[in-house]
Amino acid sequence: MKSVKQVFPFSLSCLLLIITILPASAQKKKKDYTPYVNPFIGTGGHGHTFPGATVPFGMVQLSPDTRLEGWDGCSGYHYSDTTVYGFSHTHLSGTGIADYCDVLLMPTVGLPRLKNTDYRSGFKKTNEEASPGYYKTILDKYKVEVELTATQRAGLHKYTFPYTNQGNIIIDLKHRDKVLNSWIEVVNDHEIRGFRQSQSWAKNQYVYFYAKFSKPFKTYGIASNDVIETGKSKLEGTNIKMYVQFDDPKEVLVKVGISSVSAEGALKNLDAEIKDFDFKQVQKQAKADWNKELSKIDVEGGAPPVPQVQQSNSGYGYGYQQAPRRQPLYADQGKIKQTIFYTALYHTMMAPNVYSDTDGQYRGLDGKVHTAQGFNHYTVFSLWDTFRAEHPLLTLIDKERTLDFIKSFLAMYEQGGLLPIWPLGSNETYCMIGNHAIPVIVDAYSKGIRDFDAGKALEAMKAASNRNQFGLASYRNNGVVLADEENESVSKTLEYAYDDWCIAQMAKMMDKPQDYATHIKRAQYWKNVYNNQNGFMQARVNGSWFTPFNATEVNNNYTEGNSWQYSFFVPQDVEGLMKALGGKEKMEAKLDELFTTNAPLSGREQSDITGLIGQYAHGNEPSHHIAYLYNFTANPEKTQVRLNNIMRTQYTDKPDGLAGNEDCGQMSAWYVMSALGLYNITPGQQQFQIGLPQFEKAVVSLENGKKFTILNSGVSVSLSNTYLQGMNLDKKPYSKLFIDYKDMANGGEFEIFTGRLPNQLFVQELEKPVSAINDSLIVPNPCFIASSLTFRQPIKVAINCVDTDARIYFTTDGSTPTSASNLYNNPITVSATTTLSAVAIKNGKSSFVNTGTFSLLKSNVKISLNNKYLINYAAGGNDALIDGITGTANWRLGNWQGYQGNDLVAVIDLGQLKPVKQVSISTLQDTQAWIVFPKQVQFALSDDGKNYRPAITVNTKISIDSMTPQTQFFTAPLTGKARYIKVIAQQYGPLPQWHESKGSPSYIFADEIKVD
Repeated sequence: MKSVKQVFPFSLSCLLLIITILPASAQKKKKDYTPYVNPFIGTGGHGHTFPGATVPFGMVQLSPDTRLEGWDGCSGYHYSDTTVYGFSHTHLSGTGIADYCDVLLMPTVGLPRLKNTDYRSGFKKTNEEASPGYYKTILDKYKVEVELTATQRAGLHKYTFPYTNQGNIIIDLKHRDKVLNSWIEVVNDHEIRGFRQSQSWAKNQYVYFYAKFSKPFKTYGIASNDVIETGKSKLEGTNIKMYVQFDDPKEVLVKVGISSVSAEGALKNLDAEIKDFDFKQVQKQAKADWNKELSKIDVEGGAPPVPQVQQSNSGYGYGYQQAPRRQPLYADQGKIKQTIFYTALYHTMMAPNVYSDTDGQYRGLDGKVHTAQGFNHYTVFSLWDTFRAEHPLLTLIDKERTLDFIKSFLAMYEQGGLLPIWPLGSNETYCMIGNHAIPVIVDAYSKGIRDFDAGKALEAMKAASNRNQFGLASYRNNGVVLADEENESVSKTLEYAYDDWCIAQMAKMMDKPQDYATHIKRAQYWKNVYNNQNGFMQARVNGSWFTPFNATEVNNNYTEGNSWQYSFFVPQDVEGLMKALGGKEKMEAKLDELFTTNAPLSGREQSDITGLIGQYAHGNEPSHHIAYLYNFTANPEKTQVRLNNIMRTQYTDKPDGLAGNEDCGQMSAWYVMSALGLYNITPGQQQFQIGLPQFEKAVVSLENGKKFTILNSGVSVSLSNTYLQGMNLDKKPYSKLFIDYKDMANGGEFEIFTGRLPNQLFVQELEKPVSAINDSLIVPNPCFIASSLTFRQPIKVAINCVDTDARIYFTTDGSTPTSASNLYNNPITVSATTTLSAVAIKNGKSSFVNTGTFSLLKSNVKISLNNKYLINYAAGGNDALIDGITGTANWRLGNWQGYQGNDLVAVIDLGQLKPVKQVSISTLQDTQAWIVFPKQVQFALSDDGKNYRPAITVNTKISIDSMTPQTQFFTAPLTGKARYIKVIAQQYGPLPQWHESKGSPSYIFADEIKVD
């Protein structure tokens, strides 16, 4: 028998060593995704992102503040800046309104100075570094190296000083927005704590903080109104700052916890998440947190191999990466696309933000402290933006967090009686339109996320839709938001209709037939802003279409857009829209015109409308679904054409690499989903439309442990392979232009084949996506069509209905028409002031009543204007100031004539000499919107229109700093007879220094001139 040593000619310890080593060496090294993230993308241009340290969905966003004012300073940072004020703990990612930047710290050297113009410092871009969870720069003024990292509720600063015996850290609680109250307190020579209550976009924001230093400070000073009060360890006020100073500090670390609840809560957060001052460990954990989230989608390839210069006998020649390399001739497009993709995925995880402390406590929308039981409470929901792609993405890859979002929504409903619209901190800002928490809830419920109180959710949705706010009463009572009752009426009608469709789907899933019937009818109210005479969504005023109409005009009938961009927002009923437009060919032609028109934007300036391709505006959200609408037409390959163009031109790996505001993840979520080749244009529905996958391989790791893989080998052959040639799902031929959520959730492999030329035979045979409303069809409202709402000579008024099969009945006395009223056949002649009412009836179903008043002007009174009004604010045109139609304090409804850069100079011609007792003119002020009361108005009389008697001057009674929108009559008592009356309203002039748009020219808004 052989010995063990003879059989195994090595020691047992060696065998154990090999067994120990082999599994470790055999393990595949985990992929590091963070090098593919460039936090500087979006910090230039109008992206409004920030480059600082944060973790996924973290409460703390620790980042440099380089810009305190202006639209491009919304995040507190802009890439073009070279001065830094300090490093604060909260920031907003890509919003269009500024806020946050709370609790600023700034290291300095020498005598401590507390004014930001004194302590700020220059910095160089070459010294900036940023990666997920980490930021670094060097302060030129002080030669201090700054490094930042973060946990979910705390930030960690590392300051490396040059040699000095006066190394300071400034803490500025006045920084940025208006302070309502604040205090700071020294606990001991290692710790301080404080509180900041501020007002900006969020009207009442609470931030408590607790800071610990890695070494004791030798002295400190606390200042109120920039005056240090000696001997004080605590101060309270609206301008509180302090400094702490160290002897030869060399390296000082500061860890800061924050809370909306209390300083004790901030301390708990800090102690729970950063137990010591190990900067590398905290940074390592932040990186690991990011890798965990980014690894949920693994992409490979993205472009053909990069051509390289190689050594050969004949000199230099072209080769590929496998050949010996010298220097690249071309950029690595695959790597660039991966950088764009993973930075986009990173940006989708910057918000919403955790708002509850480690013990679950948070400050609710009612201002009271609540405790989240079994979930994290979140804030910063930019729902008008993010319902479109951000939340559908997270519903796919982060169900657990999505459930927390919904529980947060329901808690907000309990506290404030309303589902959130745009919650920020413990405030509802009511920013933007619609009720878009609804599609987030319904989309999640439809995809199996149901561990919440669905009954309460449906109750909350109905409460949101049935409240009397933001035109919802007009919407319910008229089947449309009327432009003479609510501004942005077209956009609100369209978005409320989509939200109601979502409620209908929730009711259907919960077997609530009555609720379904109610809301599926409302989901069709888009038909009441569709003008079949021009194929556009158009506002309704006084029972008629808003005129003059130009589809490119940006005005107060639309939200951050125009009719071109909103005329395609019917995601719940694309087939209904297509039918209204006249069929597939007509819709395709209209889409083509949208993308190819050379017509520029017109109307008022709207900085949000960017990324224009024709009139398609990728830099703002209403356009985001439009390219996918070609999938409903006879030429769906145009979806790939448009997507390829958008992804190629609107996203880069540079600081200005976003076409518009990031908007808390939506701009990036569009890219993530579109780069995967899948996009849900109707959240709440199961179908993801097929677009153009950008990577050779993309693996989506689902929370159920399964993986959904998307393959597109064509992209590794040529970047010109942009047309769909074929598809397989789990190795079997696939013949749909969409893929159902359940097929993705079950895992599997989806392979598409692309080529350089369209394969129309293939794509035309594919099953089209479904988006149609077939239940409880409504009869669209009729509409009056006339040359004007006012007239001097008799006019004809026609009545039109989108449904040409409907019969129209009308009355001329304002009474409610029925099928027993006058049947409309021909235009109606109107010669006196008349109120018309009309309904459309089909198969016993009636539309809403449409009502309008057509007014006879006094034929002997005329007006001439020496200076032309702004075309964007024409009201009723040349006669607007004497048409008898008065405006309200909500100037966005119209009826106000606007002037800028010129005084308003009007001459009233009474037609003959008449006794004049009094003349008045109505004006409006909304200082935030640059509309200011005239400084004064002069009134003068004349018999011949040339020689005017001495004028009477009436000065404004209301100051420019009165910020409430309001109206004011300038009235002058006059005596004697006159034929002509001259009215001169004098512009205020440039806006004052305290105004956020200081120096810009103000507007005069005027309405009715009345003569007694």
